[in-house]
Amino acid sequence: MGPRHDGYFADPFVLRWQGRFYAYGTGLHGHEAGGNGRAFEVLSSADLRHWESHGGALTPLSDQPQDYWAPEVTEAGGTIYLYYSVGTGDQGHHLRVATATHPLGPFTDQGLNLTPAEDFAIDPHPFVDEGGQWYLYYARDLLEGERVGTSLAVMPLRDPLTPGGPPATVLQASADWQLYLRGREMYGQVYDWHTLEGPFVVRRGGRYVCFYSGGAWTNETYGVGYAVADHPLGPWREPEPGPVVLRSGMGGLIGPGHNSLLTGAGGQDMIVFHAWNADHSRRQLHVEPLDWAGVSPRIRLELPV
Repeated sequence: MGPRHDGYFADPFVLRWQGRFYAYGTGLHGHEAGGNGRAFEVLSSADLRHWESHGGALTPLSDQPQDYWAPEVTEAGGTIYLYYSVGTGDQGHHLRVATATHPLGPFTDQGLNLTPAEDFAIDPHPFVDEGGQWYLYYARDLLEGERVGTSLAVMPLRDPLTPGGPPATVLQASADWQLYLRGREMYGQVYDWHTLEGPFVVRRGGRYVCFYSGGAWTNETYGVGYAVADHPLGPWREPEPGPVVLRSGMGGLIGPGHNSLLTGAGGQDMIVFHAWNADHSRRQLHVEPLDWAGVSPRIRLELPV
């Protein structure tokens, strides 16, 4: 039940491509992560247990230091698309997309800001419906509602590179466990800031299931809940409110979150996520089986007695 990779590897996503697995993550040092001047360390594995590092995947936009966050990768028509956000600290992040012909890259940015109307947008997740329609889920700041903060949104895409309509809200914060920080100064005001982030959508049991992370990634409040809908644009509802998929304490995990899913051997769903190590110095890669009871996802970890 321990981490699959010893190094710092946050916001992980795993792509299965030509019989091998490729993991992408947010690194410690932005565009310097990976040691070859590229963003997003990429690992590869044949079995999801033993991983080899190949350095960074994305050619940076410029020599200017910036923070590159939360890569997610998908393949279509022989092209591999890497979606990510870039900004400075917790300010000014926007979503972009880069392409390559191999999972190791190098990925080249396509010169597109996919979210020009947003003040802050992170954690892109591309999703293709059964009919071939593309959607881009992501997290954005929304200064409306009873619990102000970072919320989940979805935007239709005409194709992997082209927005196809205005974004719609998926979920906003609705509970105390989603608090990020009280008295946070943001946009010239002070808020009790709540955070939902890291959306990831699959279709299971005839419905769409959106996993998301809530709380503060910096501490033990971080966890993963889920919502369901009958259409990718919603409306979405939470049949089991709270961090019921992952939370601190499960199997000794500390602040688990920012998950993705992949299909492993024999069709078994696997949940990919990060959690802090014991001394809180590294967020590390975890991969565990995920079971379903109807559309209720449950990780195979037991709470300690």
